[in-house]
Amino acid sequence: MSGVKIHRRNCLIRLSAIGSLLCNFKLPARAGQLEEPLADSVRTALSAAIANQAPPVPVFVSTQDRLNYLRWLSDTSGLLARRKADLQTRTEFLQTVWYESRRAGLDERLVLGLIQVESGFRKFAISPVGARGYMQIMPFWSRLIGDGDTGKLFHMQTNLRFGCVILRHYLDREKGHLFMALGRYNGSRGRAEYPNAVFAAARSWGYSGPQ
Repeated sequence: MSGVKIHRRNCLIRLSAIGSLLCNFKLPARAGQLEEPLADSVRTALSAAIANQAPPVPVFVSTQDRLNYLRWLSDTSGLLARRKADLQTRTEFLQTVWYESRRAGLDERLVLGLIQVESGFRKFAISPVGARGYMQIMPFWSRLIGDGDTGKLFHMQTNLRFGCVILRHYLDREKGHLFMALGRYNGSRGRAEYPNAVFAAARSWGYSGPQ
């Protein structure tokens, strides 16, 4: 066999191997929440949960709690600096993430991981299916539990509140099963790609939950 033919055959083998790897490599599903029927009581509760737009001002029951928050804010701000260069913008964002996460009974580090996977911390991100903002909220939620104004989903606190309230809703529906709740948030319930991606991203922010 000539040297040219051997070289061509080796190239084809390498290309075939690369193609196989690409076919087997799966990115997290980037679908979006699915619209489902809501009981009137659930709709009312969710509407109430997103209605209060008070500024996200942390309140602490002890000096130690405040110190813990300030330590988290300082450490996380340093990690986020390459994505959000302006200190004031970064601080307001993190303060709101902390406030809305705690308000919904969620771990703020998990929420940061979800935001990283969903939007890469881009405030005006829009997915191919129309999900919007930091936490990629599907517009139908504005009609179901908001005032119908989808433009507000680009407002930082509104978007983070919707996202945290929706994830809390899914977590309650799944009886505390976070893996399943994250899958439902992404519209890929039962599949591992998305929850695993969120868990991996969250660990980069100090999360110590599921591996």
